[in-house]
Amino acid sequence: MIRVLHTSDWHLGHTLHGVSREYEHRHFLAWLLDTIERRRADALIVAGDIFDSANPPASAQALFYSFVVEAKERFPRLDITVAAGNHDSPGRLDAPSSLLDALGVRVVGAFPRRPGGSVDAERLIVPLRDRDGESAALCALVPFLRPADLPQVQGDDPLVEGVRALYGEVARAALSEKRAGQSLLVTGHCYVTGGRLSQLSERKVLGGNQHALPVDLFLDPFAYAALGHLHLAQEVGKHAQVRFSGSPFALSLSESAYPHQVVEVDMDGGGLREITPLPVPRAVEILNIPSHSPLPPDALESLLKGLDLPDDLPLERHPFLEVSVLLERPEPGLRHRLEEALSGKAVRLLKISAHYPGSAEALAESLPETLLQELHPDDVFVRRYRQRHDAEPSSELLAAFHELVEAVRTAEGER
Repeated sequence: MIRVLHTSDWHLGHTLHGVSREYEHRHFLAWLLDTIERRRADALIVAGDIFDSANPPASAQALFYSFVVEAKERFPRLDITVAAGNHDSPGRLDAPSSLLDALGVRVVGAFPRRPGGSVDAERLIVPLRDRDGESAALCALVPFLRPADLPQVQGDDPLVEGVRALYGEVARAALSEKRAGQSLLVTGHCYVTGGRLSQLSERKVLGGNQHALPVDLFLDPFAYAALGHLHLAQEVGKHAQVRFSGSPFALSLSESAYPHQVVEVDMDGGGLREITPLPVPRAVEILNIPSHSPLPPDALESLLKGLDLPDDLPLERHPFLEVSVLLERPEPGLRHRLEEALSGKAVRLLKISAHYPGSAEALAESLPETLLQELHPDDVFVRRYRQRHDAEPSSELLAAFHELVEAVRTAEGER
């Protein structure tokens, strides 16, 4: 038997409304190391979005490489495999590959091909060893796929058909390496038909979420598909073996109720034996007040003054707070009022969500209740296009815009 831990969407370097998440990242990575030991894991798969941006801060990179070194020091036989996500720079992840290979860590940033165009199976297909040191599984380490990675094929949706053709290449390469009794795993960083999106923090991929990939791409011959990108932990449809591990902690205030976890996968005899979700303890709580409908300012202020919170927490553990307020008109001094109501309490007010009863959609869109960092580039593009042309942009134009955005992100990450 071989035991694999599947995780994704760490987003090292992430900030939430300007607040660093480094404390939470350190807490999670320490827990993960202890979990590897406690659960006697043989391998670790990270299915993308190691970093929050293509050009992560030095502190985030140091955190990742320190984790890798400590993991290999504590568990020399642990197989660590990492695939790039859409937030990661393929070139930045691939740059230290020689050094990481020497440590026994496989990181794949860009989809690996040989000069002639064939799949570079040596980099793509990674043997995973059981506790006896035997190669009990093979992991096809597929990173986030950009349009340039895909073969040119015909069909109703060339993008999706290109991904299908690529995964077909991957399956053939994996089967050519497979020996009797070995299990096949595959990774993916994508949106799959049937997957449930979070509200704010997932960047649209592959030309937009309308390009949901069919789940059958991740079935036979693979015994398990370790997916990343969706922050809500979930299996896809009724296929328990095709699974998003979800993010290890909330990446937006709207994700506060998500079950954050790492997935333990036991494989045996070439097949899947058992899947066990391992809940990740939350280092910093998220409070949404009120928990139901928004309140007028006076009622909200009174509620905040009566909050009973622990007063012995260090600053980095003070809960994050989002409040929902019902307003008749914009109130410039509202934040000051609410901060005064919270004076002396161990809590951090991160967001005030304003609601205006009976207001027209145009007025609602003009109000500054959405921060710029909460908007995806395509949201800004669509709003501007509507304003300029009084129409919706075509799917072809959106696809071209997404390609341009990804090209810019990749270039920024490789500077």
